Amino acid sequence: MEFSVGQIVKAKAGRDKDGFFIILSLDGQYAYIADGKRRPVDKPKKKKLIHLVPTQTKAQTFRSNREIKHALRDYLSEN
Repeated sequence: MEFSVGQIVKAKAGRDKDGFFIILSLDGQYAYIADGKRRPVDKPKKKKLIHLVPTQTKAQTFRSNREIKHALRDYLSEN
């Protein structure tokens, strides 16, 4: 599955393992991800795509930490 900006992903390696994030941008084999809390929008985590599991869900808005937290909370409550 392809990765895209705004997509909700799950980390499968590293300190953030099993955490859910939203992709803010893509750069080659890397994605910049944020969860709005430990990883805010202004300091996204640079993570290799091979360490991420894509989901079918894409966030509608993800410009602020609050929007990211709400999108992730809604996704987790549905699943």
